[in-house]
Amino acid sequence: MNLLDLVMQAQGGGAVRQMAEQFGIDEGQAQSAISAVLPMLAGAMQQNVQSGGADGLLNALQNGNHEKYLDDPGALFSPAAVDDGNGILGHLLGSKEVSRQVATHAAAESGVNSAIIKQMLPMVAGMLMGGLSRQANSGDGGLMGQVLGSLMGGGTGAVESQQAAPAAGILGMLGPLLDQNRNGSALDDVLGMASQFLSSRR
Repeated sequence: MNLLDLVMQAQGGGAVRQMAEQFGIDEGQAQSAISAVLPMLAGAMQQNVQSGGADGLLNALQNGNHEKYLDDPGALFSPAAVDDGNGILGHLLGSKEVSRQVATHAAAESGVNSAIIKQMLPMVAGMLMGGLSRQANSGDGGLMGQVLGSLMGGGTGAVESQQAAPAAGILGMLGPLLDQNRNGSALDDVLGMASQFLSSRR
């Protein structure tokens, strides 16, 4: 199951229903909005990993308890979850201006008001981390298995393999979700803004 399906189908679509109820939209609109936002957040995460952020993300996936957002979608709307989601957005997008651009592009794709999508962003960020965490910790060849395999592999190139496994594994999980995006120019615009902002802080 790819990442988008995992998020959408968790608890029988519970997160989609909760999102619709919370923001006064129907389930189809909620699904469209989530489907528009997730690829942009995944693209920002891909950029972060490629620029050396894989270890930090791996640590968050292991220790952040984000799977609770899939197991109990109602938890997405608690103050603590909103703070967590805003922290994720700040790490991935860097500025409120980029978050506004994500909301604007997602509104154009989904037909849902950008003000509503802006409020949804922290919850969707939490859902993304929950889906990645579930895939990373899966017992059937997930990311943790790849990392353990690299640690036990030994031999020439073991250090390089150990270092590369987290990035390769995370990018592998993000790939199918990025393929869901049908508006590459919008994604490129947003990621370009995020990249410029993050680069200016280094």
